Amino acid sequence: MKVLMALGGNALLQRGQPLDAEIQMKNVSHAAKILKGIAKKHQIVLCHGNGPQVGLLSLISNAYKDVTPYPLDVLVAETQGMIGYMLQNALFNEGITNVVTLLTQVKVDPNDPAFLTPTKPVGPVYDKETALKLAHEKGWEIAPDGKYYRRVVASPLPKDIVEFKAAQKLIDAGYLVIFCGGGGIPVAEDEKTGFLVGREAVIDKDRASALAAIELKMDMFIILTDVDAIYVDWGTKNQKAIQAISPAELKKMDFARGSMGPKVEAACDFVVKTGKTAIIGDLFQGEGLLNGTSGTMVKNDVKGIIYY
Repeated sequence: MKVLMALGGNALLQRGQPLDAEIQMKNVSHAAKILKGIAKKHQIVLCHGNGPQVGLLSLISNAYKDVTPYPLDVLVAETQGMIGYMLQNALFNEGITNVVTLLTQVKVDPNDPAFLTPTKPVGPVYDKETALKLAHEKGWEIAPDGKYYRRVVASPLPKDIVEFKAAQKLIDAGYLVIFCGGGGIPVAEDEKTGFLVGREAVIDKDRASALAAIELKMDMFIILTDVDAIYVDWGTKNQKAIQAISPAELKKMDFARGSMGPKVEAACDFVVKTGKTAIIGDLFQGEGLLNGTSGTMVKNDVKGIIYY
């Protein structure tokens, strides 16, 4: 079975952990052990998030005053190389040597309304007082992220994966491909020249991963995050984990725009357009995600809502 897995959450960083390279390498090494077990039975393709990393690079870029700060499209490209290296290295050390990281551009609409309403969290988390201070000093938009606050940036919808054919050839040749990192490098076509021009944004990795899974005709799409399932009444004493649900039922629910919302939309998009299965859950549950004992399974033929 061909499975596209979108890595996020605790695959790279536990919430609130410092953005040290050593910590990320340890987390990725742990993730690689889980991925190895799945790769023994299935052909997997990996996409990954970059919210904390691209935000950190932006802070570093802004700190050096002798050079104009690098735009977000360039920083996204840097994170693709950085995180791709970490994953390739960890997977190689687990005996998976046929891994390729593909620098990936993703087209967006330059007139997407998302450019006017930032929602994508990037960088480290802050307490409210610190976040408000930084927003005032740096001209940031900020928003709640759980009990913390983070900077938010524009997150336009992905329209087309520029390197799609290259990824398809590598997958067909048997490689484990890492691509669309951080949602892809955001680019738009110049109306006069047709050239691709970088845009100041960070594409949501779950939406880009869904697009990739659809175009690559994957058998299953798995979104990996730092919670073990989708919950109703999340954060309350009445919260309940969903085991299985249809896209129609899932679309009736409200989820946070900057966190679970895009994951739910991406999973529903894949299932509706392909008739196949999407799963949202915790990477470290491993095979439990595939056999239905962990995570939330999104399928067209589920009647009502099935809880754990």
